[in-house]
Amino acid sequence: MSITSDIVQQKTFTVKFRGFDVQEVDSFLELISSDLKKSENFIQNIKNENHRLNLENQGYKERENSMKRIILHSQKIIEQMKKNAEKSAEIIIANAEVEAEKILNKSHQRLSQLHNDIIELKRQRIQIEMQISSVIEAHSKLIEMGKEENKAADETDLKLRFINQV
Repeated sequence: MSITSDIVQQKTFTVKFRGFDVQEVDSFLELISSDLKKSENFIQNIKNENHRLNLENQGYKERENSMKRIILHSQKIIEQMKKNAEKSAEIIIANAEVEAEKILNKSHQRLSQLHNDIIELKRQRIQIEMQISSVIEAHSKLIEMGKEENKAADETDLKLRFINQV
């Protein structure tokens, strides 16, 4: 049972001939003492945790200040690197434009060659399609002839069975 201030205020003790029941009072006092001890321990734990968190917070603040200094230093370095990169980029762009012009000329030549190759491949495709079509047609005729031969053979088998049964 957890002791609250209301319970303590409302607690009544049995009155005996010479006063309160000593065992009942002692029992109640032990209960109050136990709860107070738990509360004291809880408060001490909270104080310890608070102290630990304060120390941890102080460490975080020190790290934050250190990080701010690092960031400022990094920003200066980044600005210098940007300037250097811009100069390098200008040189690279100039070289790239010259190279792009060369590549563009080669691309036009290659495009012309590819266009000629595509025309040749289309011609070859049409030729192959015609060959495949004729092969398929020939095989279709062979299959039809095979079906007719099978039909004739089936009719002959039926006649032979009929003759054998008679």
